Amino acid sequence: RPEWPPGSAPFRMPSPSLSAVIVAAGSSRRMGFDKLTAPLRGRPLVAHSLAAFEACPDVGSIILVCSGERMAEFEKIAAPFGKVREVVAGGRERVHSVLAGVNALADRAPAFVAVHDGARPLITPSAISACYAAAREAGAAVCGEPVTDTLHRADPDGFLKETVSREHLWRMQTPQIAETAVLRTLLLGAREAGEAVTDEISLLLRAGRKARVVENPDWNLKVTYPRDLALAEMLLQSRETR
Repeated sequence: RPEWPPGSAPFRMPSPSLSAVIVAAGSSRRMGFDKLTAPLRGRPLVAHSLAAFEACPDVGSIILVCSGERMAEFEKIAAPFGKVREVVAGGRERVHSVLAGVNALADRAPAFVAVHDGARPLITPSAISACYAAAREAGAAVCGEPVTDTLHRADPDGFLKETVSREHLWRMQTPQIAETAVLRTLLLGAREAGEAVTDEISLLLRAGRKARVVENPDWNLKVTYPRDLALAEMLLQSRETR
């Protein structure tokens, strides 16, 4: 056990820090209208994600990424949330938008960053904390749910060819949490190479990195179609009742 000079406090490593990048720069093509600002339980859909990260004690700051043409609108939505440090413009692809958010954290240098899809309004503070705890142990983590449906692979004409085992298969959700410096390096490389990035965990796995999946026992659906918005409304109402 080391001896400390009289009157001095033992040196302690600072706890890893966590910031969030909430991506809300999508076009909502399949929705038919802008889902991110669609009303949901009395406020814009993306505000529910902001509220969850605001309420999570592990999150120190939030960056909101939106379309460059709608900065003023999203700044107004973000105004009530004290942890939102900046609203930044995204790009034409996901990799550009996430990188813009991560770059906005440069002066804060958080050890970890949680990337969350703003179209997932049902995320909870407890799920964020559970994912963060796993990321601190494994280097990266993602919320997900195990696949329970029977899966078949079809040919280009729509005829079923074979059954796919669902053992150990997971549906990825967000947040996806990784070490900030590692993720930024991989995002820069993907942008320069013109690689398609569907999610950050895919990028980490391609680079040989490990990531742990954390089962999220609560609803965390992505609002993609109008029916999803109606379901999210019912689920949030049910939570409020409970």
